[in-house]
Amino acid sequence: MMVREKPSLDHGLQVAEPTGELRPQPATLASLFDFICAQFPDRNALSCGNESITYSELSLAADRIAASLSSLELPANALVAIYLDRSIEMVAVMLGVIKAGAAYLPLDPTYPEARIHQTLDDAEPVVILTDATRAETLRREFDQVHTVDELLLTEAYPVHTHQPTPEDLAYVIYTSGSTGQPKGVMVTHHNVVRLLEQTSHWFNFDEHDVWTMFHSFAFDFSVWEIWGCLLSGGRLVIVPYAVSRSPEDFYALLADECVTVLDQTPTAFSLLMQAESRLKPRPLALRYIIFGGEALNLRSLVPWFERHGDEQPQLINMYGITETTVHVTYRRILAGDAHTETESLIGEPIPDMQLHLLDGNLQPVAAGETGEICIGGDGVALGYLNRPGLTAERFIADPFTAGARLYRSGDLARNRADGELVYLGRADRQVKINGFRIELGEIESTLVTFPGAAQACVIPYNDAAAGPCLAAYFVASPSVDPVALRAFAAQQLPAHMRPAFYVRMDALPLNANGKVDRDALPAPQAAAPQSQHAPARTIEDRIAACWHCVLQNNSIGPNDNFFDVGGSSLLLAALRNELQTSLDRSIPVTWLFEHATIRSLTAKLNSESQEKAPLQLTAQHKLAQQRDSFARMRQLRGGTR
Repeated sequence: MMVREKPSLDHGLQVAEPTGELRPQPATLASLFDFICAQFPDRNALSCGNESITYSELSLAADRIAASLSSLELPANALVAIYLDRSIEMVAVMLGVIKAGAAYLPLDPTYPEARIHQTLDDAEPVVILTDATRAETLRREFDQVHTVDELLLTEAYPVHTHQPTPEDLAYVIYTSGSTGQPKGVMVTHHNVVRLLEQTSHWFNFDEHDVWTMFHSFAFDFSVWEIWGCLLSGGRLVIVPYAVSRSPEDFYALLADECVTVLDQTPTAFSLLMQAESRLKPRPLALRYIIFGGEALNLRSLVPWFERHGDEQPQLINMYGITETTVHVTYRRILAGDAHTETESLIGEPIPDMQLHLLDGNLQPVAAGETGEICIGGDGVALGYLNRPGLTAERFIADPFTAGARLYRSGDLARNRADGELVYLGRADRQVKINGFRIELGEIESTLVTFPGAAQACVIPYNDAAAGPCLAAYFVASPSVDPVALRAFAAQQLPAHMRPAFYVRMDALPLNANGKVDRDALPAPQAAAPQSQHAPARTIEDRIAACWHCVLQNNSIGPNDNFFDVGGSSLLLAALRNELQTSLDRSIPVTWLFEHATIRSLTAKLNSESQEKAPLQLTAQHKLAQQRDSFARMRQLRGGTR
């Protein structure tokens, strides 16, 4: 008979031998989740809007999914794609895949269909799990496409006999690729479990914590959010996409849900700080704010520390990479740091990780010199899916530890005389914009596939209105319209990879080595809004003028969708600011998602007085819309909460 004791994340559940002695059973995500469910069966595990589900109910739902998947006779380490909106259902399906001994491939529904199909073609998952609408389209090109409804209606089967081991694949997450081909990073159960175990002494997460799933399921920060919460018995609040793009609405959610653990990119947190400064402050229950995804400017945190101090919550900066399982280093940020430091400090390695600064010959650089960050330890992933050549290039033999591997990150850093580790950015042309790692070469490769486009160069640019963004410079035949090129990019690239500016060039400037001289590229200029040519008299005229200004495009029609003509979530924030200034009224960001054309937004604003635009009520309305995704789960427990 198996006796379950409190698990140690490094060894797993303790199993009783007939002699009464305990022997360690290696921990996996599945075994640790089962243990937590046994410890806290009646505690709420997930919430989304007005719906919630307990650990026992979530476990039952996951078991139903796993049992149905077992009927498909999945092999060990089978890859199962999950193509669902943010919801309780999505997390339940993820757990079901893990319990079935398979690995999950998260797909973000906000990505263009072309990107989704490109990922599926490369990964070749054994099964694709989605909803009925998306299944109809996918079945034209892919086999083994199943809806969650179909799985739940399948007669119960025994859970697959293959139980995952620590060395088995847990998930594959795709990151941007420099050759125009995204690459899938293969991460094991052990990679994730040891991350939680090796950081537990810093955080002591427990069943009383409330986390948010703020980030995309296809962004590796979500691994920390989901598993960090569920394997400590906490409650995970699933943040609707529209709310995640509205700092005011998200601030209200943090207060309403009594969130204690918040994970943020520095850019997103900057917007949240600005929102708090505009709103009436509300009590927050935060214990930790954990930064990752991009360089952190410590001085930007001064306003936060002036309002909240540095004891409650604690602010933590954690450098990390998808290929090394989310986080590599830890540094607590104090109020004094924000006033005195001008560099991005990333702290000390997680105990089971090693961080080396190496030169081009893989030799350690001297203190104070710049070197490439090369990472070893138990967080290093298996490699890239179906890319043995690239895996061999980036995952190399560790010259300091026999039989071990290092991951060459392509990031640069240096050690200061005081021992602080300073992050200096990318060694190659990979950049991070709002937490997303982007290969500029992938965007360029996409743009030159447009008919008539000959060359393209993309650079990061910091725009006063849109903030950190991308600018594209292209050489093309006279017939190529920049507006059409922008629309093409919107069909091919996720929003975070779409350039905000498009600049036609007669020729790209070259340096002495015959390479593109990016420093010689002119600063992009925003197109003049139509309001400079004629007074904007009606609301529609003023809305159109704001669109033309933000999108630098005067030829947008009243029925053109914002996201189809080059808009992105970043530019949407800039558009919102322009509209609120021009119209002198508050506009919930959810209205801009729901009314994404000039004409439909005009109708919405004409039908709603300024007093009818409370941001928090809009957030609650949007949260309530998430109930539909939970309806399928009701049959698993015979009612609602």
